Amino acid sequence: MASLTAIQADITTLNVDAIVNAANNTLLGGGGVDGAIHRAAGPQLLAACRRLGGCETGQARITPGFDLPARHVIHTVGPVWHGGGRGEAELLRACYRESLRLAQQHGIHSIAFPGISTGVYGYPADQAADIAVTTVEALVDEPNMPQRVLFCCFSAADLALYDTRLRRQ
Repeated sequence: MASLTAIQADITTLNVDAIVNAANNTLLGGGGVDGAIHRAAGPQLLAACRRLGGCETGQARITPGFDLPARHVIHTVGPVWHGGGRGEAELLRACYRESLRLAQQHGIHSIAFPGISTGVYGYPADQAADIAVTTVEALVDEPNMPQRVLFCCFSAADLALYDTRLRRQ
């Protein structure tokens, strides 16, 4: 049985097999969690991401973690919020599914997710938390899925959203 937990922490400090990066389509760094991960991982991460050639929204790619405590970084590109009528929910679900599929393929036992698309991409945090928890819960009992999943929250308000959803499950 998988363990799903919400914590408030700096995702770049977590000792897990993989952290998920809420990246942009270029995978070359940016603001928010993406910039923080690139800074903490060191210049080798940028070089590795350049070799990947970008990533489509809803998809995911994997690199080593380099200078991070995490062995791997799974980069996924979440949707920009346009009011919910442009397939944003399905694209956000795909980010979690594709990240977990990569984790499954690479033997990752523990993974930490940030709030994908909830920063500058504007996805409403409460709706994003619902999608994150329900999507992960639907998949973690499959064979070879990570058995420890952390929802790493930037703020106390986000932590409360995830805690509420995890208690409901």
